[in-house]
Amino acid sequence: MEQKLTAKQKNILEYIREITMQNGEKPTSYRLHKYLVSKGGSDSMKSVMQVIEALEKKDLITRDENKKIYLVENENYGDAQNVFSIPLYGLASCGEALAYAEDNPADDFLQLSKSLFGKTQPEKMFAVKALGDSMNKDGINDGDYAIFEKVEGQADLEGKVVVAVINGMATIKRYKNMGKGVIGLFPHSTNDAHHPIYLSEADVIFIAGIFRRVLPVKFISL
Repeated sequence: MEQKLTAKQKNILEYIREITMQNGEKPTSYRLHKYLVSKGGSDSMKSVMQVIEALEKKDLITRDENKKIYLVENENYGDAQNVFSIPLYGLASCGEALAYAEDNPADDFLQLSKSLFGKTQPEKMFAVKALGDSMNKDGINDGDYAIFEKVEGQADLEGKVVVAVINGMATIKRYKNMGKGVIGLFPHSTNDAHHPIYLSEADVIFIAGIFRRVLPVKFISL
């Protein structure tokens, strides 16, 4: 049954979703109130709490023992047991290969719903912050979070979007075996300035992951 929400309830629910998906965090009521104020809101803390309690009664959010807020939009999405964290590694260029070393420790973590990724095992996933526009035809835009599954063993890479680490630097491109020992990493962009990267099979190249999905952001925070 569709939930009937007031304008204020819809507004705060959208802000909870925005913090959860863009910032990779589960806000407390206090954190949510500060975020609303930063967006120009004038609601008091008491008013925000009343809305949170109303959303809880409608089973649209839940709070854990630390008072962190989780979205609950259906049986499989957003509850505390269904959310996992994956490592976020620096920047991976959608242009030239730069700005990322595969063996660096994670800069941060993203919290995601298992329902977004089907049967993919969470421990095999990681994220990078995309930089540039050479893959925008695949929906990967400057500043987006690109989610990858780690490559293990002899994975089939042909024609797939990958994050490749070349001499310690990373780039997001489409992989193609050109034959005769040549590997091509191809852009897929509306910007004609981008060109393929051609490598020898003998070069030091590490395919860190195969692209699974993009999580767009409305602004770049680098």
